[in-house]
Amino acid sequence: MFDFEALSQAIPNQTVLCVGDLMLDEFVYGDVSRVSPEAPAPVIAVQRSETNVGGAGNVARNITSLGARCIFAGLIGEDEAGAKLKADLAREGLIEAVLVSDSSRPTTRKVRFVSEHFSTHMLRADWELAVPASADVEQRLIDAILPLVPRADIVLLSDYAKGVLTARVIRNIIDAAKKLGKRVIVDPKSANFAIYRGATLLTPNRKEFAEATRSRADTDQNIAEAAQDAMYLADCEAMLVTQSEHGMTLVVRGGEAIHVPAIPVKVRDVSGAGDTVAAVLALTLAAQADWETALRMANAAAAVAVGKKGTATVTPAELRRKILPHASLAAEEKIVPAGGDLAVHLAEWRRQGLRIGFTNGCFDILHPGHVKVLTAARGACDRLIVGLNSDASVKRLKGEGRPVQDERARAEVLAALEAVDLVAIFAEDTPIDLITLVRPSVLVKGGDYTREQVVGHEIVEATGGEVVLVDILPGHSTTSLVGRARGGKA
Repeated sequence: MFDFEALSQAIPNQTVLCVGDLMLDEFVYGDVSRVSPEAPAPVIAVQRSETNVGGAGNVARNITSLGARCIFAGLIGEDEAGAKLKADLAREGLIEAVLVSDSSRPTTRKVRFVSEHFSTHMLRADWELAVPASADVEQRLIDAILPLVPRADIVLLSDYAKGVLTARVIRNIIDAAKKLGKRVIVDPKSANFAIYRGATLLTPNRKEFAEATRSRADTDQNIAEAAQDAMYLADCEAMLVTQSEHGMTLVVRGGEAIHVPAIPVKVRDVSGAGDTVAAVLALTLAAQADWETALRMANAAAAVAVGKKGTATVTPAELRRKILPHASLAAEEKIVPAGGDLAVHLAEWRRQGLRIGFTNGCFDILHPGHVKVLTAARGACDRLIVGLNSDASVKRLKGEGRPVQDERARAEVLAALEAVDLVAIFAEDTPIDLITLVRPSVLVKGGDYTREQVVGHEIVEATGGEVVLVDILPGHSTTSLVGRARGGKA
């Protein structure tokens, strides 16, 4: 396993120059209520709508959501959509937008109508002029972009074939970057890979790759063979072919192909997933990661992005959760202070259909008896939440001199256990409020309790959950341990 923590600390120090086609993404959500009597098409009863900075702008947003800086260069029309994009980008603290305006074209705008219930795209309406920029606008783009190249650690070209990345613009950027020894990542749209000649890495999807190489691209072997010829034509170091649910294949010039399967997730929306992949590749390579590390980071980021609605961004915490085993999460990410927000964790777990378990205690000095109960509890569910009494609560229950360790120390020890997915501190004498909020499918306690004595059993059973009693391990008690440590009687 590569050192994710070191990489995640290096990424915020990077600056990416992103050049490409900017667009306004709009999503209109609603329920499909009936078939239109005027035409055999679904009728969407609109409930809400939202807009996002899309296209290459979504690449920029993904760069900054991971903590890095982005210098973004693109093209807008002199219209309402262009004004909105300019204002939205101005609000992004880590994005420096250098926008060229063209009065002869509309700002690219895409409106998607989505069934809220089924998360299905029903229709997309586009406003665009998908032709190369005029010679005058092309020169303005070049003049605006070239002075930005020396300030970047890496250059990313996001080509949506809407007019920004003409052959001349591409050539000028790549040549300037190479002269300064900077890598260039290209998310290509043209089937003529030769126009990206000299780039470091091309990231076509399988359809784009098949069209450009005139190959079937239906197996990893076919992709690897066709990629070697394509890399020679484009004079690039590597090619990454994204294959949606089939994963990704990276081919390094003169080397072996590396394939990673897609991480299993419930796909909600694939819009903008390629933007996320390009952004993560650029950042990891800028941070001096090797090819395989960059590939695995991008694959994990894609899994996060497709699990969200709309054109989505990815945070470092989300990326960490996809890359590292669950038990390797940083302890602070597993701890929710008293009164903290559990909702985001609960909503995600419920969305995935996971079985949530709950147990609680003071856990003043963790001993094998505790570990047995926690391990058994985790075996009865998919995600285990441990309710932990606060310091004041322990003092009221156990008396002066307790707890031996403060709540933060106790929480960190619990959070370090593989069996524990979340530690929720509560200030009350009992966890009844916490149980009411969590509504666990399974409630676990040690066998020294009866079912009727377990706090919250009626709440859990009323919603179809169950109470599980785990046999305790004889000879282990926090009170006796404290007594012996203090030289007193057990």
